[in-house]
Amino acid sequence: MTEPFEFEFFVRGLIAATMVGGLAGMMGVYIVLRRMSYIGHGLSHAIFGGAVVSFIMSINFYVGASIWGFLSAVLIQWTSRRRSISSDAAIGIITTASFALGIALISRTQTFTRSFEAALFGNILGVTGSDLVAITVVTGAVLVAVIVGYKYLLFATFDTEVAASYGVPVRWVDTAFALVLAGTVVVSMQVLGVTMIAAALIVPPIVARQFTGSFTRMMVLSPLIGASAGAIGIYLSWFIDVSSGASVVLVASGFFVVSIAYTSARGRLLTARGRAGAT
Repeated sequence: MTEPFEFEFFVRGLIAATMVGGLAGMMGVYIVLRRMSYIGHGLSHAIFGGAVVSFIMSINFYVGASIWGFLSAVLIQWTSRRRSISSDAAIGIITTASFALGIALISRTQTFTRSFEAALFGNILGVTGSDLVAITVVTGAVLVAVIVGYKYLLFATFDTEVAASYGVPVRWVDTAFALVLAGTVVVSMQVLGVTMIAAALIVPPIVARQFTGSFTRMMVLSPLIGASAGAIGIYLSWFIDVSSGASVVLVASGFFVVSIAYTSARGRLLTARGRAGAT
């Protein structure tokens, strides 16, 4: 059972997955409460296009992909503010166009040697010391941003119009949120893969919401669920020989099934007790 820990790459992957899972779980609370679940899926696909462009132009992956993702998120926000275009339509148009650009560049570049399979599905073999540093830096920066801007983010999340009337700079808060979300998606790509990031952002806060209606408790419970799914998923991926991203998401989905079963059983028990007390 301890065999995987004998390999340095596995330990790096385990640490990375745990931090990424916790980071995604924390950001996911805001995404779920803002009803922006689709943006996690869309932005990860948009950043894939930025990753390809960064490689072709010999730009640092984290710098290039983060800038691309941030601009994509801001463009989505700007487009969705137009009355004739809904937010989901804006996300669909911009992110699929960016993803298609990345695929087109891969198909046209004959000297393209880097495999993007890890970017699509996740691969702990590709997690390097530099990746760990990047994940640590982004996790720390996001944590500081959430703590410092806690009240602004909370107000803007639950009621944008009222927040604006009270002087909360909603557009600046949304812009900062877009930057933080882009950074989260970028550092998650190596571990989770583009196709799995959305689930890692959405499932932990949904599970947390099954157990509590308190925002503060969700902010604690969701990262713990995400980190646990990341650690357990990476560990299991070693034995069942599947991509790390798929394994993490399957574990998180298992947590979701358990939470639904628990809340359903608790509801039936409370109902039965109520009926017994009435008689």
